[in-house]
Amino acid sequence: MNTPCDLYRAVRLIRRFEERAVELVHSGVIVGGIHPYTGQEAVAAGVCTALRAGDIITSTHRGHGHVLARNADPARMLAELAGRSTGLNKGRGGSMHAADFSLGIFGANAIVGANGAITVGAVWAARRQAEQNGGGDPVGVSFFGDGAVNQGVLLEAMNLAALWRVPVLFVCENNGYATSLTVKDAVAGTITGRAEAFGMPAVAVDGTDPQIVFDATRAALARARACCGPSLIECTTYRFDAHHTWEHGSRVRYRDEAEVALARSRDPVEIQGSRLSEVDRSAVDIEIEALLDSAVEFAVGSPRPDPSGALDHLYATGMRGRSGSG
Repeated sequence: MNTPCDLYRAVRLIRRFEERAVELVHSGVIVGGIHPYTGQEAVAAGVCTALRAGDIITSTHRGHGHVLARNADPARMLAELAGRSTGLNKGRGGSMHAADFSLGIFGANAIVGANGAITVGAVWAARRQAEQNGGGDPVGVSFFGDGAVNQGVLLEAMNLAALWRVPVLFVCENNGYATSLTVKDAVAGTITGRAEAFGMPAVAVDGTDPQIVFDATRAALARARACCGPSLIECTTYRFDAHHTWEHGSRVRYRDEAEVALARSRDPVEIQGSRLSEVDRSAVDIEIEALLDSAVEFAVGSPRPDPSGALDHLYATGMRGRSGSG
């Protein structure tokens, strides 16, 4: 679905989820910190709202927004961040490795640029399976940041996708910084030019506006489903919070306050919220707060994994890992 309310609900859910998650980091419920997605909500909402059942996504170390926009259960997601056995991955994936295969979420990935190859392989296999079973046209989305565009594995994935016409949408979330390194100091040429070098259509869009991202995604997905191969969307966006919550205590500074304030004037939640009536917007806000109240209660009240099962779930076959010394 895509109504102004659908897109607003998605960006509002992601924003408030991230704010709640940061609170749980500071209180010690979530150990180790997170990479907040605050400010980039329009990308996840615009892209994932355009997808169908059966489509596949892969994500990054900053992946909560993608997972939530693909309709993962916020309560189980929060439990995953908190390392609880009721989490999406039984508390074993944490913030940077959340997955839900039943929803086509083939995992966030802490290795910069690595998920491109996973997406191409998974979508290629899904298409072969669909052909054998007599139907279906699954496509895939690989999310990555500007810091990944110089990684060899991502460029290899683009090359293979273009050669084999694999229906993958490469989505670059260009928030201007790879941790603290600016794009202008790291990227020669342009990000869209990377895709164009492989004969792949590419477009740069305003990644702060959910509707603009949705429209660009819908066009790219139509092309993919028509067997015309991959494409790339560069979404210009900005993260309002730290690269990682570790920065909240370290107080590192690599962006000036004026820059951050200017970026906050293009807030995806406010941009999409302005398209709703006050009554409709308030109703969504109330719904989201109740949903997240319940999610926090669920996560905090859930048990931690039993250490005796630490070697379970290591193999797809179900074989249990062996313990031993030396």
